[in-house]
Amino acid sequence: MSEQIEGDQAFRRESLLGRNPEMTFGGVLSFLRRNYTKDLTNVDIAVTGIPFDMATSNRPGTRFGPRAIRAGSVGLAELEAYPFGFDPFSYLRVADYGDCFIDYGHPQKAVEIIEQHADEILATNTMMLSMGGDHFITYPLLKAHAKIHGPLSLIHFDAHCDTWVDDGERMDHGSMFLRAIREEIIDPTTSIQIGIRTHNSDTYGFTVLGAPWVHREGITAVTDVIKEVVGNNSAYLTFDIDCLDPAFAPGTGTPVAGGLSSSQALEAIRSLADFNIVGMDLVEIAPLYDVGEITAIAGATILHDFICLQAIKAGADSKPFGRI
Repeated sequence: MSEQIEGDQAFRRESLLGRNPEMTFGGVLSFLRRNYTKDLTNVDIAVTGIPFDMATSNRPGTRFGPRAIRAGSVGLAELEAYPFGFDPFSYLRVADYGDCFIDYGHPQKAVEIIEQHADEILATNTMMLSMGGDHFITYPLLKAHAKIHGPLSLIHFDAHCDTWVDDGERMDHGSMFLRAIREEIIDPTTSIQIGIRTHNSDTYGFTVLGAPWVHREGITAVTDVIKEVVGNNSAYLTFDIDCLDPAFAPGTGTPVAGGLSSSQALEAIRSLADFNIVGMDLVEIAPLYDVGEITAIAGATILHDFICLQAIKAGADSKPFGRI
C-alpha cells in the first residue's frame, strides 16, 4: 500500500480518485483540492475558472471569483459530503483545469476565447463546471454546449432575467440570454428562471418563478415546475450568486434585496438529481464586496453539491447523518 501524501494535493496526489490529508488553512489552492491538470483522459468533471468581468453593468470584480471560490471550497474537501454521507471522489474523477486565459487588452475576443476553451474540454467527453466571472460568460459556454446537444433548456437561478435589449454585439451580462434565444442556442419554452426580482416587459417564453413565489410556495413546488417545464431535455444549469439575498451573498456586483437564502438554494440544487443537466456554471461572485467569505463559501457549496449529484448518478449511495 502506497504511503499517504500530506499536503499540496493539487500537485502531489497521484490519482484523481480519493483524497489525502490537507490543511484547510494552508497548501496549494485548487477547487476542492482536486488535481490541477490539463490532461482530461478519463476525467469525469473538469472545473474551470472564466475570470472575465468586462460585461458587468455595476460593480466590477468578478474576475477574482474563481480564485475566491477555490479558497471557499477548502472546508468542503475535508470531510465526507453533507448531507449525502459519501466521498464523491470515490466515484468521480474531478480535475481543476485552471482558468481560461483571457487577454484583458482584447476584450472583444472573449467570446471566441471562452467558446474555444469550452470546446477543448467538451471534446474529451468531460462534463464542464465553470466558475465566473460575470454572467456574460454563459453565452459562449452555451454556444459550445449547443454544438454537441443542440438547443438547450436553461435552468437559470438569478435575481435578473438577463433578457433585456440586445443588438447581437453587446458584451452585457444583462442581455445575453435574449441573444441566445434569437440564435436558437436555448429553447425558452422548455426553460425556467428562478428567484427573479427585477422587471422586464416580456418573458420571451421563459417560465419565470419570482423570488416572492419561491418564498411563498417552497422549493418542492419549484422542483415540480422545473419537471413540468424542462422534463428530460438536455439542460444547462446557470447559477448567478445574486439569486441569493444580499444577506447571504453580499459579494456580488448587482445585489437585489428579497432573494433566496443559502439554505433554499442548496435545497434547490440537491433536488436536481433526476434532470439531464449537461453542464453548469456559477457566476457573479465579486470577493472585494464579500464579508467573511460567505458569498464564496455559498458558491463553492452549490458547485460541490452539484458534483455530489453526479456521484449519485455514478453509483454513490446517500446515507444522511440524522434527520435532514
